[in-house]
Amino acid sequence: MPISPSPLAQLPIRRLGVDDLLACADLSENRGWPREEHKWGLLLAAGTGYGIDDPSGTGLITCSVVTSYGPGLAAIGMVLVAERYARQGVGRRLMEHVLAEAGDTPLTLHATPYGQPLYEQLGFTETGRAEMVRGRFTFAAPAPAVPVRPATAEDLQAILRLDHEVFGLDRTHVITRLPAFADHLRVAEEDGEITGFAAAWPNMDTHVVGPLIARDPATARALIASLAAATDRPLRTDIDVRHSALLSWVKENGLDAVASNAVMVRSLPDLPGDWRRRFAPLTVAAG
Repeated sequence: MPISPSPLAQLPIRRLGVDDLLACADLSENRGWPREEHKWGLLLAAGTGYGIDDPSGTGLITCSVVTSYGPGLAAIGMVLVAERYARQGVGRRLMEHVLAEAGDTPLTLHATPYGQPLYEQLGFTETGRAEMVRGRFTFAAPAPAVPVRPATAEDLQAILRLDHEVFGLDRTHVITRLPAFADHLRVAEEDGEITGFAAAWPNMDTHVVGPLIARDPATARALIASLAAATDRPLRTDIDVRHSALLSWVKENGLDAVASNAVMVRSLPDLPGDWRRRFAPLTVAAG
């Protein structure tokens, strides 16, 4: 039986680390989400987790993770509450703690329809939407003939410069983890200049395409097609809905829409960077 709201409000919120990976995955599974242990490992290593332990000693009541990009932005993701403690104010309490910890730092998150009302009450506003698509890539609609190749160690500095320019903030601590985190990392290159990059990383039975940074939609399509050719798994990615032509193209190639989330910000009119070249995030949990 759930404990009463008053004791719930007294339970301490603590920082989570990589040692809490399985407890976080268990909580994901409890709420009907995939376990996503590989993704949890990255988020807990590159970001800061917060959670409340179940007093019964059976894991976590709630958790979330914050990925910081310096004073200009932090992303909140993986906000979960155990089913037996749902609708008892636990999620709000955790979010209020995260907001207090963030101080004046602007925040962003991707909100499900279920979570969006709470985030609006906490001062977040919708600034865009992302559509999750998933399926086996069919190659029915051809990709443009943009040169794409596997990334090498020598490409890392150019990738970091391009990412900083497009994302608008330094996320070196995340991007430098891509070679180990992703199964495939591709760059688009023309006349010796890297014009885009994308990774495909394993998540349960799929490969998630992200981040996807490209000079234009043609380059984005070429990068996705190159990654699709490198795997026999279904692909999954979250595409900014403003890139409607890219969304139509991936759907022609067998990917179906499975969800749509609101992109929300707090203490900021909009996300920094150049959305025209930012097609998909590494993961919605990291902004």
